[in-house]
Amino acid sequence: MITVLKQGTTKEERDQLIHWFEEQGVKVHVSVGEYQTILGLIGDTSRIDMEMLELLDIVDKVARITEPFKSANRKFHPEDSKIKIGNTACGAGAFAVIAGPCSVENKEQIEEVAKRVKAAGATMFRGGAFKPRTSPYDFQGMKAEGIELLLEAKKATGLPIVTEIMNANHLPLFEEVDVIQVGARNMQNFELLKELGKTKKTILLKRGLANTMKELLMSAEYIMAGGNENIILCERGVRTFETYTRNTLDLSAVPVLHNLTHLPVIVDPSHATGYAKLVKPMALAAAACGADGLMIEVHNQPSKALCDGAQSLTPDQFDALMDQVQKIREVLS
Repeated sequence: MITVLKQGTTKEERDQLIHWFEEQGVKVHVSVGEYQTILGLIGDTSRIDMEMLELLDIVDKVARITEPFKSANRKFHPEDSKIKIGNTACGAGAFAVIAGPCSVENKEQIEEVAKRVKAAGATMFRGGAFKPRTSPYDFQGMKAEGIELLLEAKKATGLPIVTEIMNANHLPLFEEVDVIQVGARNMQNFELLKELGKTKKTILLKRGLANTMKELLMSAEYIMAGGNENIILCERGVRTFETYTRNTLDLSAVPVLHNLTHLPVIVDPSHATGYAKLVKPMALAAAACGADGLMIEVHNQPSKALCDGAQSLTPDQFDALMDQVQKIREVLS
């Protein structure tokens, strides 16, 4: 349920109403916009009389929310959320570009790629320290040592770092990580999501390879229910019957999610397509359809990469892509 307050409502009047709602056993999410304030009620609202509420002098209108996701719902929070990460941001007009190798391999690789992507205009640096792999025999990442190398790259470039978590037990290792990525395979790892909800870290939540947009938003709701509203959603392709691409990039998810939620939505064309030659056109299409950012895999020597070299751009290719993304954004503005 949402309660929209009239313009001119004082803070004291608003707080009195919030206190009354809390006495009814519901949580209240407050969204203060430029023209209106919305109180989103979370919990069992069956005891709250809508007609009585509408008669209050400070109430403009009352409506029930039928969707199961509440905190992530745009009706609760009509204005786009801007997620701040260090000296950069994502959403509400701030376009984020997260770039770097699929996995951290060595110090030289990380330092070189970090400097190159920053020079090209990336706003955050990514690298996998813990790698979920389909085969147990594939490279699983450098783990804690990989995070240390990412932190060194952060000191050298000033770029916030993004890396994936596999297990809630690893959270102590992520204390200095700026953005914690929840990969597609863990999108519905609800115990992990609950633990991330207790942190104040920005969470990059990827859509699962066989999950609906509603399920993605419900996973975001798990994190938000714990008190953490710093979430960026990521479309990275879904599994279909098509075999010419690694996954099928669902760009319709960008406008659909923007209609449903206030959270930023970025696109990962690297994992979606699986081929470097397809990354550029899909990245440009993502920028054109209104994505709040991109996540691009960049490796200084893709042919020698320990993970996903086929879908990684070289630094030179990333330079060229950034120039064209900027042109697309200029046209849109």
